[in-house]
Amino acid sequence: MTPEAVPTVTLDDILAAREMLTGIVEVSPIEESRSLAALAGVPVYLKCENLQRTGSFKLRGAYVRIARLNAEEQQRGVVAASAGNHAQGVALAATLLGIRSTVFMPQGVPIPKEKATRQYGADVKLVGSSIDAALAAARDFAESTGAVFIHPYDHRDIVAGQGTIGVELIEQVPDCATVLVAVGGGGLAAGIATAVHALRPDVKVVGVQAENAAAYPPSLAAGRPLKVRLGATMADGIALSQPGDVPFAALQRHLDRLLTVSEESMSQALLMVLERAKMVVEPSGAAAVAALLERPGAFEGPVVVVLSGGNIDPLLLMRVIRHGLAAAGRYLSFRVRIPDRPGELFRLLGQLAELQVNILDVAHERTSAHLHVDEVAVALQVETRGEDDCERVLKRLREVGYPVSVA
Repeated sequence: MTPEAVPTVTLDDILAAREMLTGIVEVSPIEESRSLAALAGVPVYLKCENLQRTGSFKLRGAYVRIARLNAEEQQRGVVAASAGNHAQGVALAATLLGIRSTVFMPQGVPIPKEKATRQYGADVKLVGSSIDAALAAARDFAESTGAVFIHPYDHRDIVAGQGTIGVELIEQVPDCATVLVAVGGGGLAAGIATAVHALRPDVKVVGVQAENAAAYPPSLAAGRPLKVRLGATMADGIALSQPGDVPFAALQRHLDRLLTVSEESMSQALLMVLERAKMVVEPSGAAAVAALLERPGAFEGPVVVVLSGGNIDPLLLMRVIRHGLAAAGRYLSFRVRIPDRPGELFRLLGQLAELQVNILDVAHERTSAHLHVDEVAVALQVETRGEDDCERVLKRLREVGYPVSVA
């Protein structure tokens, strides 16, 4: 699509979407975070779209897009492809409007997301092993049946619907100076940036991407959407290989800055939000918080951080929590060589007991080319209070003569 042909989203579009969404979506709450404020050095507020209906912001754009279909299009039904949040948004929006919906999801999608999408009223079809396969199947379905394909981010109505969050947060935090928001395909950030800059041109809107799945930095540098190769990331909700034309055009005009964050920072951010704010968020929903963790003191306050979604598979949540604890220095994995004779393991564990660390796992290794004939290796994982505590444990064990290697 040429730049001249890309539809422009305006504040009037967003205000019209807001009126349409009245009584459909919640005005998601704003919560002050004292722990993040202490880190950032300025007031920090959380815009809790994880508490929205369907667990993310996606219902806003999906409802506006589907509600604006004409009668003939609505009769044909709608189709979408998604591994989670968009699927649920489309399913509920269509059900509320009395329209038939079909959603293609990859095989192996987390069971809670599949079940929720079905419960919201969609006919769910599992195909392929990737979102690309689901997208191809959804487009084929649209072509063969006439169902209207609902794009997750690249449509004017989608961007307008997501932009209603920007209007809300300016009303809720009138003295806001910076907004931090995750960026995937760009629909959420584009809508928020358009609304915020129309209402408060002085407010800085900062986009945040996972560094392993960041299509926007090279695209913005090139001046057009580029397709990039994605690396592995826990933030599957923002792992999209190419920006959409409509959100890209809006972000070119309105985004003040784009940052990338590491996997470690996102896992620590998720853990911090869980522990301190008592909020469950998915990794992509925590990306904006990760920017605060990586760059404390870098943003003018008050800062509003958008928690974009909270739909995380419990199994993934357990893994991410463990990853976050390890990244924060609260897990320590190490190996110790000890003499192969009675009482030596007891003596080692006694040293750890004196240090008051919680032992999570112990494993013996008796066969290794690196061991002497009268030695065994003990692999341990312990829970500590942070990086300083890790150093204290390792220093103590070495002082009493144990050969220690950190895993």
